[in-house]
Amino acid sequence: MADDNTGNTRHEAEVVVIGAGLCGVAAVIALRRAGIDDVVVLEKSARLGGTWRDNTYPGCGCDVPSLLYEYSFAPHAWSRGFAGQPEILDYLTTTAATHGADKAIRYDTEVRSIRWEPQAHRWNLHTTAGTYTARAVIVATGPWHQPRHPDIPGLGTFPGTAFHSARWNHEVDLAGRRIAVVGAGASTVQFLPEIQPEAAHLDVFQSTPQWVLPKPDYPFPPAVHRLLEHHPAARRALRGLHHWTQEAIGVPLRHPHLLRPLEALARLHLRTSVRDPALRRALAPRYRFGGRRLITSSTYYTALTRPNVRLHPTRVAAVEGSEVIGADGTRTRADIIILATGYHIGGIPLAPHLHGTGGTLAETWADNRRAYLGTSVSGYPNLFLLLGPNLLTGTTAVPTVLEAQLRYITTALTHLRASGAAALDVRPEAEAAHQQALHAALRTTVYNSADQASYYFGLPGVNTFCWPWSTARLVKRLEAFDPDVYTWTLPLPAQPGAERDGLPTCPSDRLQ
Repeated sequence: MADDNTGNTRHEAEVVVIGAGLCGVAAVIALRRAGIDDVVVLEKSARLGGTWRDNTYPGCGCDVPSLLYEYSFAPHAWSRGFAGQPEILDYLTTTAATHGADKAIRYDTEVRSIRWEPQAHRWNLHTTAGTYTARAVIVATGPWHQPRHPDIPGLGTFPGTAFHSARWNHEVDLAGRRIAVVGAGASTVQFLPEIQPEAAHLDVFQSTPQWVLPKPDYPFPPAVHRLLEHHPAARRALRGLHHWTQEAIGVPLRHPHLLRPLEALARLHLRTSVRDPALRRALAPRYRFGGRRLITSSTYYTALTRPNVRLHPTRVAAVEGSEVIGADGTRTRADIIILATGYHIGGIPLAPHLHGTGGTLAETWADNRRAYLGTSVSGYPNLFLLLGPNLLTGTTAVPTVLEAQLRYITTALTHLRASGAAALDVRPEAEAAHQQALHAALRTTVYNSADQASYYFGLPGVNTFCWPWSTARLVKRLEAFDPDVYTWTLPLPAQPGAERDGLPTCPSDRLQ
């Protein structure tokens, strides 16, 4: 640590990780296991946890089986088949403390800008707690980070209380109140059954119906806990069953002609849960199963049939006083408005302030978000993205993707150390070839079949979220680090009489 000539505190590290959620915690542990100990995590909040810290709405939980939503190196005795938010947050906190990752986190430190210094071959990060310099940066802010606030005329003058579901206002008493819910996606599916019993009336505005499968959630009884704890083979078998079930669902998503059994199951779930034909018609999707995020719930449809709940199959057009107005002209009075309108998926808040060799990441991604294997972006040396573009599917558990990426990144950084090079930068032709193959494969999947309002799509209508192949292929590609797809920059020789940190003047060589 030192002070620069402006009086700001300067910190140095080999690797800086931005974000201390599921990704950031895993990154510290993986780097240290690879022998890279000089790691700092910058976290803008006062606590770790990421999306599991921020999302505290009633019923918030994981939509993949608990046994798949854990680090492979930190198995956990989950209380139920699909863990809730408090248990996941506790798991992350405990795992970080157990592995010493929490000691690397600098809380209340928001990154304001990042700039690559080509002569020093370092990243400069300007934060609210001084300047950090690092050889490499890992962006671990995650795709579920920025809540999306809709532009609804009149919302700002609503006399009641309005808040986003991702930033739930627990000080508001919902009992006996009239509540308007804007949006009917994954968050609404989880919180609606929880708040329905206490609300006087609930109006749910749905612009697009969702495919909903029943959720096989259940608490693990003590006998199951004992079995899984004392018989690792049984735990591996149950985890394997969950994994291959998820993979089996993923096959028809890549080959839509096989979708009919899943669509039939979802329609049966709707038909047996909702007796009212008009309500069933409003809840029936008009796009193929898997064209949007897959949703599971065994309680959502039932909640919609309760006498105090009304579904409006329309978007919200405006708010006038205490009235919420649908695009179909319907009006309903509300005391509370809950915006369940999702996130800016895939966007990196720092993109306009992340400067590479030829501009900012926002400028680089002006036409669409892209990265080689969702990890490296050409023009941003020694920078890696976790859960970057086109890495996730409708069924793959995030920790599986995350750990495969971290094996790739730690291999890259180990190569960087061993080679004596100062920087690696993915070749633009390698990035372009990957993008061409990826988007050609996506064209035949169900992921590209729905309307482009889905968060799968960036601008201008390019799917920037989904991986079009199997999880096994994803893991295999990330395990096969290829140094030849990168340009390796040699360090510049020190000039006679120059300070150690001075800027050299001779051109750098390139390892081809």
